[in-house]
Amino acid sequence: MEIITKYFQAEKYEGVLFMLVGILAISFATYFYIKVKEPFYTGIAYPVMAVALIQIVVGLTVYIRSPKDIERMEKIIKSDQAAIKTLEIPRMQTVMKNFELYRLIELVLIAVSVALIVFFHVSALWKGVGCGLSIQAGLMLLLDYFAESRGKAYLEYLHTIMNGV
Repeated sequence: MEIITKYFQAEKYEGVLFMLVGILAISFATYFYIKVKEPFYTGIAYPVMAVALIQIVVGLTVYIRSPKDIERMEKIIKSDQAAIKTLEIPRMQTVMKNFELYRLIELVLIAVSVALIVFFHVSALWKGVGCGLSIQAGLMLLLDYFAESRGKAYLEYLHTIMNGV
């Protein structure tokens, strides 16, 4: 049970990290947009702000959901271990497939950001958009890597439980 609690606590902490990164990104983007007002920095602000809003929503959702997930899994472990096989393992398999999709999207966004920087290098605004997009997509790729690693270990643990039942 301790492994399950640690998994969801780590998810909760990463939710906080997502929110903090999002708030910090919004602060920088707002500063660039309102104070600096140069095309390059305004360009950075657009994707940074858009992705930051997503980071805050995702972080808040994970933060709120994690304690409920711990309670749900405690009940399953105590009273209905078959639900691990029928509910939790399929749920985690979906989560892991979603990480593959997120990674693909993040890599496409990085490629788009490089294309913007290379092909629109004469436009400071578009070059800024490319830089901002690359920063946020790279950061999301990194954060999702850690979340995916934890998810993989958790899913392996669930399989271990089922093999012991």
